[in-house]
Amino acid sequence: MPGPRAQQDHYVALNARVYQSSTNGEAPTFAECMVVKDSIIQHVGAATDHAVATARAAGAHVRDMQGHTVLPGFIDGHLHLLLVGQSLNKVSLDDCRSLDDIRTVIAQYARAHPHVSRIFCRGWMHSMTPAGVDASLLDDLDSRPIFVDTKDLHSTWCNTPGLREACRVMNISSDTPDPAGGNIQRDAAGQPNGVFNESAVFQLMWPFVARVTSVDERKEAIKAAFTAFNAAGYTGMIDMAMDDNIWEPLMELRNSEGAFNNMRVAAYWLMKPEGSLDQVLAQVDRVAALAKQFHADTTPDCRIVGVKVICDGIVDACTASLTEPYSTGQHPDPIWRQEVLDALVARAHTAGLQVALHAIGDSTIRMAIDVLERNTDRSRRPRIEHLELASAHDAARLGKLGITASIQPVHSDPAILRAWPRLIGPQRCERAFAYRDFADGGAPLALGSDAPTAPHQPLPNLYVATTRRSFREPELETVVNAEFALSIGQAVAGATHGSAYSCFADRWTGSLRPGLKADFVVCQVELTPDKLVQGRVMETWFEGKKVYPA
Repeated sequence: MPGPRAQQDHYVALNARVYQSSTNGEAPTFAECMVVKDSIIQHVGAATDHAVATARAAGAHVRDMQGHTVLPGFIDGHLHLLLVGQSLNKVSLDDCRSLDDIRTVIAQYARAHPHVSRIFCRGWMHSMTPAGVDASLLDDLDSRPIFVDTKDLHSTWCNTPGLREACRVMNISSDTPDPAGGNIQRDAAGQPNGVFNESAVFQLMWPFVARVTSVDERKEAIKAAFTAFNAAGYTGMIDMAMDDNIWEPLMELRNSEGAFNNMRVAAYWLMKPEGSLDQVLAQVDRVAALAKQFHADTTPDCRIVGVKVICDGIVDACTASLTEPYSTGQHPDPIWRQEVLDALVARAHTAGLQVALHAIGDSTIRMAIDVLERNTDRSRRPRIEHLELASAHDAARLGKLGITASIQPVHSDPAILRAWPRLIGPQRCERAFAYRDFADGGAPLALGSDAPTAPHQPLPNLYVATTRRSFREPELETVVNAEFALSIGQAVAGATHGSAYSCFADRWTGSLRPGLKADFVVCQVELTPDKLVQGRVMETWFEGKKVYPA
């Protein structure tokens, strides 16, 4: 007779609603039970099936799911792992509406936490401070270094003590040139004034924070991110800006505690737009060497799968590259020159790497599609991140070329788009977040949160995707381009199978069918658009073992 441990690894989940919709987004269908053995789904079907009787006869443990919905484990298709963990302890400015609100929240936190050495904040939006900011607006709040990230992570604002520390650690002065694709904001005398934008954040401020944070602190942040994501129903995540400052603690954590037993990580390594073409291609070559060491056959829980290229900025900061200028007169170019992107993508393709291109503005989106069409193909499952203002013509090209539309519905929440009509005009807003166009054109969809730039909970993300209404402000009646809403089936598939497909993980996860890993989440949820936001994650299971509640 099997022992207790064997029974725990072999069980029948009965009285369940096991999600069985196809991966192409059809309406939800359900099975009533699932058999799991040794981390693998053995059978999905009816309680009266022969396979169920056989499992019970063999001593399988019976788990009563009490009629709850069982979904595939969610996979966040786009996030920033270390920043997620660190953000859990940052001061939230999400409820702020103005500079006065920001100052009040930071001052209150400073008084309540006299012993922290630095004050890190998140959730600032440029629309909260339309007149602009500099260090002086924070200097009277506290003498400690203060660092404020925008919600999208494309700008950092600090007080004078914070600016001094960042300049000392990163060797920044008035003579330091702006990095390609970004800028160090300066005063009339040419001195840094406390604001870093775009690639100046990625290349200066992110490394600064890593340098003043110990490896142990970064390891703890990663563990905290895994725990928080398990609690939200995730069993996998795709990091979209991997670098040495994240990889080092990630590997140390894995080496000290063994293979991750509650989360799988697939990583795209961030490319930097600096130096000669040879130096850029050398970055690709290094990633290719790492990918040959860390892949599905050697480290399936933590893989390097490709390269990430940030091709433009964001609409709110007027740094996304558009075909026509912003109402402010600004008309930025993409961050990368097309000829450099061509060479980078071709090199990645030859090396067997995937390519992920961040493209938000319509001009950058067109360039990104052109570059992928010329230099790679659907066999590599190339992807474009965000796709916030795609033309109808370019939306239709995605599916034809096999390009994954990697989208973050929480970014289409109307509560954070109030500045868009002023910046780009109502006519261009009509093409915002055209997700249904992507799906109708046959593009694979991968849903993510872009956490910590946005809330990471998957059910609210699905709510915004299917209703185009606000999760942040439920009372808000604004609907953003309702014709681009996804169906329930499309949204769930994108947040599970689609994200798995996007990084070649669909061979072992992303759906609930025999032969795949038993990665699933037990939810109390009604799978209709208006009810999704009321759903609750009750349990998360990774490879057949419950990881939440732990």
